[in-house]
Amino acid sequence: MDAREDIGPEDTGLESIFRRLIGATGPISVAHYMAEANAHYYNRADPLGSAGDFITAPEISQMFGEMIGLWLADQWQRAGKPALCHYVEFGPGRGTLASDALRVAERFGLRPAVHLIEGSSRLRQAQQTLIPQATWHDGLDSVPREGPLLIVANEFLDALPVRQIVRAEQGWRERVVLHNGERFLPVAGARPMDTAVSAALADSPVGTILETCPAASGMAYEIAVRLKAQSGTALFIDYGYSTPQTGSTLQAVRAHQKVDPFADPGLADLTALVDFAQLKQIALAGDVDCLGPVGQGDWLMALGIGERAATLARTQPSQAQALMDALDRLVSPDQMGALFKVLAYRGPGWPQGEGFAG
Repeated sequence: MDAREDIGPEDTGLESIFRRLIGATGPISVAHYMAEANAHYYNRADPLGSAGDFITAPEISQMFGEMIGLWLADQWQRAGKPALCHYVEFGPGRGTLASDALRVAERFGLRPAVHLIEGSSRLRQAQQTLIPQATWHDGLDSVPREGPLLIVANEFLDALPVRQIVRAEQGWRERVVLHNGERFLPVAGARPMDTAVSAALADSPVGTILETCPAASGMAYEIAVRLKAQSGTALFIDYGYSTPQTGSTLQAVRAHQKVDPFADPGLADLTALVDFAQLKQIALAGDVDCLGPVGQGDWLMALGIGERAATLARTQPSQAQALMDALDRLVSPDQMGALFKVLAYRGPGWPQGEGFAG
């Protein structure tokens, strides 16, 4: 089929690129598909807010960013108030979280240099409006190597490309994406992957899918190494699981609705659940302490978000119901409170973080 046929009016160009690539070289890996689709997606338009495709916790309420700013300020104070330190945020969206967190942190004397790691030129423009003092980076490697790091990664790891392997009749194979003339489909590829599977899972039933995220693991290890060298702390907040599991968790969201991840590449947000058990193992490998994971709801309540919501409701009675609705969305187990989790790394000499008791 000609790669130019049946291209819809909203096509980013990625569909035709994928079809030509697959036609020329064969199926591509799920990780390749996800990485390219999200790169196109985040450079295409602002995906956030009611007019976009999804809403993140900082956009639900300023209270979320305020609790992070309070947590970081407490860490900084108990670490001795180092004069030189760096606030580093991965995937800061519109800059809402950073703006709210830094505003609260400043009340306690914490005024760090601000570094935002963002690959989307559109989102960098939005961030510059709220945080003009920031320095932008493509990765952590260009962030200064002197002074403690205060790192935040909220709903960032879930957008990094996952690698999937599937148990086929012939053994374990990498899961790949092909085009059948009408649509993209994930299938078992030809490449044997038996050596990548632990003995405990080797004889899993046909159809079992194992999912890993090398990009997330690499990023977490890089953070651990930097914290070991510079000290400081890192917060990872995302939706995910605490014990190993099987099955594909890849999903797509468009206009606040779940859609087929393999339809219209580049037009929907692709994410996958974060493996927090793996993040704990990486902390050990990087020789830094790991706190959590704990549920986002429990963590926020331990930091005092309930009291903050009540105070705001008293001072803004016309917004009281909206504030309570936002609080419920952030902390209730049937909303974001249980599915979303919080995990922290801490470098040498940094204190136990609040909200991680036990």
